[in-house]
Amino acid sequence: MTTSTTDIRLERLGWSDHFAEAFEAHADDGLLPARVTVHNRGGYRLYAEAGELDAEISGRLRHEAAGPQDLPVAGDWVAFAPTEDGRGTIHAVLPRRTKFSRKAAFLETQEQVVAANVDTVFLVTALDGDLSLRRLERYLTMAWESGSDPVVVLTKSDLCDEVEVPVAEVEAIAYGVPVHAVSGVTGAGVEELRRYFAGDRTIALLGSSGVGKSTLVNRLLGQELLDTQEVRADGRGRHTTTRRELILLPEGGLVLDTPGMRELQLWSADEGVGETFSDVEELAAGCRFADCEHEREPGCAVLAAVDDGSLELARLRSYRKLGRELRALE
Repeated sequence: MTTSTTDIRLERLGWSDHFAEAFEAHADDGLLPARVTVHNRGGYRLYAEAGELDAEISGRLRHEAAGPQDLPVAGDWVAFAPTEDGRGTIHAVLPRRTKFSRKAAFLETQEQVVAANVDTVFLVTALDGDLSLRRLERYLTMAWESGSDPVVVLTKSDLCDEVEVPVAEVEAIAYGVPVHAVSGVTGAGVEELRRYFAGDRTIALLGSSGVGKSTLVNRLLGQELLDTQEVRADGRGRHTTTRRELILLPEGGLVLDTPGMRELQLWSADEGVGETFSDVEELAAGCRFADCEHEREPGCAVLAAVDDGSLELARLRSYRKLGRELRALE
C-alpha cells in the first residue's frame, strides 16, 4: 500500500459495533474493513488499519447495484481485498448508519447520497449576504431525515456588525438546534465546535459555494490543507472544493468537506419536515379537519396563527412547498 497515514485504529476512524457486526460475513471471505475518504472519477481513496490506499469497486458490486445510491461514497465503510500492486478492490458496502440524500439534479427519481455515516451535520451559511432562512429550513429538513444531528454554523462573523440579529433569526426557525457564529479567518467561535468531534465522531459540512467551509476545515486542522480563494469583489466567496473528502483531525474526530450545492431537492423527508416544522405541525393538530391543507379550510389553526402574527406566512409557505415536493416524489 502507498500510505501517508499508517497504523490507524479502526475506532479512530469511527468504527463501532454496528459496523463490526455487519462485517462478520465479509471477514469469512478474507476481506478487510476500510473507510472511504474520497470518491472521484478515478476511483476511491480508503483509510484502512494499515494506512491509506487507492481502490476501485469490483465488477460484481457495480453490476448488482440498483443505482449509484448503492455504490460507495465518502464516509462509507467497505469490505475490500488488497491487490498485489498495493491497491484494493471494494467488494461490498456495509449498511449505512446514517445517510444524507438528495434528489439527483436533472433526474426525475434518482437518489444521490451526499455523505454516509455522519454523526453531526454542520449546516454552514455565511453572514455576508448568503443567509437564507428558507434555504436553511430545507437543509434542516434533510439533516433530520439523514439521522444525523444538525448544527447551524454561521461563518464570516467578522464581516457582520450585529451578529446577534441573524443568530436570533436562525434560532427562531431551528428549534432546539445549536447555532454558532464563527470566523474561519480570525478563529472566533471555532473552538466551540471542537466538542462535536469528541469520541472520534464524524462531522459533515454542508452549504452553498463560497460560504467558507474549506477555510473552517483548515482552521480546525491547524494547517492550510484545503485550497481556498479570496473573497470576490461582491463580497461572496469563490467555490473551491470540487470533491467530498473525509479528513482525520489531529485532536480526534473526522470532518467531511463537501462541494457547495447549487440545488438541494428533497429525496425522502417526511420525518425531517416534522422535525423542522414542529411548530406548524403542533398548530395543525388543532385544525378542525384532520386532512386540513392550511389553505382556505374553515377552522384551520395554522391560518389563525398566521392571522394573529404568531406564525410567519413565509414559514407556512415554505412548509407547503416542501410538502408539495414530497407528494410529487411519491
